[in-house]
Amino acid sequence: MSGLFGSDSWLYIILIGFFVGLLGRFFMPGNNRMGCLLTIVLGVAGAVFAGWFGREMGWYSAGQPAGFVGAIIGAIALLALLRLISGGKKR
Repeated sequence: MSGLFGSDSWLYIILIGFFVGLLGRFFMPGNNRMGCLLTIVLGVAGAVFAGWFGREMGWYSAGQPAGFVGAIIGAIALLALLRLISGGKKR
């Protein structure tokens, strides 16, 4: 069984999580003011969410990591949910 993003290395998970978080923020319109740490958390959480959702829908088997595109879509979904919950400050 492999870890998140197909690796057990924490450095690999953090780097890919950062890249996925950046792409998720890029594709989600609006002002997403986050630092590097929250971007990494967003990318990793997006991958976890995409993996869970994919298993529930029958797209992934147990222990199979989410795909890169699935992780980006998961990060976008989490950003949208965060914006919905926070009310999205409008100026």
